[in-house]
Amino acid sequence: MQVAGMPGQGGVRAADPAADQTAEDFSREGRSFADARVLLVDDSQMIRMGARRSLMQIGLTDIREVDNGMAAVELLMREPFDLMLLDMEMPQMNGMQVLELLRESPHHVWPPVIVISGGAGASDDAVRCIELGAEDYLQKPFNPVLLRARVTTSIEKKLLRDQEMLRLKQLRKQHEQLASEQAKTEELLLNILPRSIAKRLRDGEERIADSFPAVSVLFADMVGFTKMTRKTTATALVDLLDELFSGFDLITEKHGLEKIKTIGDCYMLAGGVPLQRDDHALAVVRASFEMIDFLNEFRERTGSDINMRIGVHSGLVIAGVIGVRKFTYDLWGDTVNVASRMESTGQPGRVHVSPQTAALLEGHYHLEPRGRIEVKSLGEVETYFVSRSEEKLFGVPTRQVVPSRL
Repeated sequence: MQVAGMPGQGGVRAADPAADQTAEDFSREGRSFADARVLLVDDSQMIRMGARRSLMQIGLTDIREVDNGMAAVELLMREPFDLMLLDMEMPQMNGMQVLELLRESPHHVWPPVIVISGGAGASDDAVRCIELGAEDYLQKPFNPVLLRARVTTSIEKKLLRDQEMLRLKQLRKQHEQLASEQAKTEELLLNILPRSIAKRLRDGEERIADSFPAVSVLFADMVGFTKMTRKTTATALVDLLDELFSGFDLITEKHGLEKIKTIGDCYMLAGGVPLQRDDHALAVVRASFEMIDFLNEFRERTGSDINMRIGVHSGLVIAGVIGVRKFTYDLWGDTVNVASRMESTGQPGRVHVSPQTAALLEGHYHLEPRGRIEVKSLGEVETYFVSRSEEKLFGVPTRQVVPSRL
């Protein structure tokens, strides 16, 4: 059925967002039966007058009238109604055609329809109208008492459906807000904690404390940073650390390692925790060389003379989450202390490792004996610098050293 000025499937234009918003606002109001809007569609003015009187007797006052189906459909596309009383026999577009058109346009919110007809074949028409979506069917001349009863029932059902739809929309909005807040919380947790640890907390685990027998811990300390603080603005210092540590974060993530924390101008990461892996030492050293390359590129680009010492040690650690309001995932044990000692006794631009880490690297990297140093918890031990072919060091010549056997 084609309606003038309303192109689209079945002659109906696509849903109008503005009209849909009007319908949504209409259902959102705290409305009562007396607020209901009724559309009378009949080509007989006498019938419309009689129906209006019956409607007003039950407290309905917001009543619109049109005398043909075409005008009714055009009005329904623009304004929301709670009920339509629809005549069957009309010029231009009869009641059956109106119902067919409404059925072809399920995307639009249509009001319930009570069909009023006085034509022949009323029984067949009633069945067909109900099949097309009409809520009720009355024959002319209609009984005013029966009309009022049917109208009251239809409008009350419509208002209940509107209230239920409003509740569902409110629940859906609350659910979306809750899901959004949960996503923000999870994102925040993942910025603070490893993914597997965050999941354990979400699952209700209250105390997270684990022992890992094979972990490699790396400390990287910025050499010359303290001196820079005396002649560089606070903004410039923070920007410098942010660029460097953000780059280190990407390198850490790339190699499947875990950033533990930053302590001033020192960066700490670990391999083999919280997800254990056999190649933890190799992965950490690979990352350390990329960190050196990243710092080298930064120095060349900015002209900065900042440098970096890296120390690595492998062994057992205790890992867990501490804090109530500010969670921290941290590591403890001799392995952490020795890794820090490897960093502090190292040289700028070099990867300094303990004998335990060197044993895990043998056959993969060149190990240059550094000499014996005193290390708390280990005593006097032989440590090593790790090098690679065509290594880029800050003022340190490349050396290829036959792997040392520990």
